[in-house]
Amino acid sequence: MSIDFKKYIASVKDFPNEGIIFRDITPILQDGEAFAAATHEIAEYAKSRQADVIVGPEARGFLVGTPVAIELGIGFVPARKPHKLPREVEAAAYDLEYGSNVLEMHKDAIKPGQRVVICDDLMATAGTMHATKELIERLGGKVVGAAFYIELTDLKGREKFPDVDIFSLVQYTGA
Repeated sequence: MSIDFKKYIASVKDFPNEGIIFRDITPILQDGEAFAAATHEIAEYAKSRQADVIVGPEARGFLVGTPVAIELGIGFVPARKPHKLPREVEAAAYDLEYGSNVLEMHKDAIKPGQRVVICDDLMATAGTMHATKELIERLGGKVVGAAFYIELTDLKGREKFPDVDIFSLVQYTGA
């Protein structure tokens, strides 16, 4: 059974700043069938990429990536905002559509040679993905794919990663 995931994405104008249309995945998460279907589709993608581990950036990447890892029976590694991880970390800065931030991962989170799929809710400018990929590669992992619920195609995030296979459940062009 195929689900039209756009029916489960709320578009919120002028959030968090004026001129931004925020694509809210909460309705997918609230509907068991839609959440399970989204998880399964991304899990099938990650399986096709022969992922050893899933990495999800804070915070919605946790919601997308953790159930995928569980379905596949593989590990999940969080990429956290600063000062949230208790052990030695590697850090990478990145820019967002409306600001900047830093992500951190434990230095022992990725084993050399591990095949990694990045999972997150949305790809826009791809700043978060850039920082996440940088961390994975610094730790010796290989990014073999990235999966998103939503891709904002006008922002051309995909074009910044010609060497990474990218999967998205839904694409939006323009408003």
